Amino acid sequence: MATRRAVSGDLSPVASRVAELIQVRGLANANTPLLLMVSGGSDSVALSYLCAQFREQGLTGPLAMLHVNHKLRGAASDGDALFVERLAQVLEIPLFMCELNPDALQGPGVNMEAQARAQRYASAKDALESLCLHTGFDPADGAVCTAHTADDRVENFFMRAMVGTGPGGFRSMDHAAMLQGMRVVRPLLEESRDDLREYIGSVPFAISSDVDGTHPGGLWREDATNAQTDRFRTFVRHELVAKAKQRNPQLLATMTRTMNLIADEDDMLVAQARDLLVSLVTPIGRVPGEGFVVKPELAEHPAPMQRRVFDRLLSMMLGTDGRVESASVQACLETLGRPGAVANIQGDIALSYNKQGLRIEPMAAFRARRKR
Repeated sequence: MATRRAVSGDLSPVASRVAELIQVRGLANANTPLLLMVSGGSDSVALSYLCAQFREQGLTGPLAMLHVNHKLRGAASDGDALFVERLAQVLEIPLFMCELNPDALQGPGVNMEAQARAQRYASAKDALESLCLHTGFDPADGAVCTAHTADDRVENFFMRAMVGTGPGGFRSMDHAAMLQGMRVVRPLLEESRDDLREYIGSVPFAISSDVDGTHPGGLWREDATNAQTDRFRTFVRHELVAKAKQRNPQLLATMTRTMNLIADEDDMLVAQARDLLVSLVTPIGRVPGEGFVVKPELAEHPAPMQRRVFDRLLSMMLGTDGRVESASVQACLETLGRPGAVANIQGDIALSYNKQGLRIEPMAAFRARRKR
């Protein structure tokens, strides 16, 4: 078993870049407990080795791992869990293991990827709180650390380009974000999957992934479903991004720069929209789901800023599981400034305009008012 001394030492080029990104972006410091989301794939294995070294050098606070076994691939899923357990032992990182019911991810109308992601983050919230409790930190100081890479970010960009996206969507992924009440950080977001795999190969104490006879000679677990192009993301990965890389071998670096520029400009627009929201929007009740009244003065501002305000308000009303439809935002723009106008959006939200402004509220509340 490798000791903590074995994971310290000089930083490799990959580790140096990631460490610099963590510091420049303020993702973590010595007082930041980090919960690492570890599937056993190459990206999360690289994250584990890197963070183990950063911990010894005082770049992060205490660490823990979380592995969620969705039980979707039978013995292969159990092999992933066993490999992550060995990895945690070698790196001397406490491990939270969670098994979930695969039946909850399947069935008519169930978005398997979205449901699985929601389950993982719910488990992560509990694990992060436990980590902070046992290490003497406030849970607000901690963060969930995911292994999303530049490849993932570029894939998201192409996916959103194909299906459409709202304001700021082409920033694709943020280095840090609040999700389900947790701070989530992505320190590998500017690293390629190929560079991370090369880095794992350079780790002198890297362990074998062959815990069940299915991964001879490997240093990470490979999910066979990643090669199936009938799924949207894997189609984009193998059919679109792979061909784009052939045309431009520097695609990841080029698009990362572009998406960072988009993110910088988006941050500025988000701040401006937030100021408008504070000055021109009044909550109807105590919780966002009860709706809002938007003052008529919003109509005096450019349409792009109006869209951002409406997109934010609808997101707040719908909650983390809701998805704002572009047609709904457009309906808000068209209803604003039209006395007597009424519209139904998102299936259960009413828009109505009078001299006080545009009222956005649940349909039940709108009907109750109309009956008075």
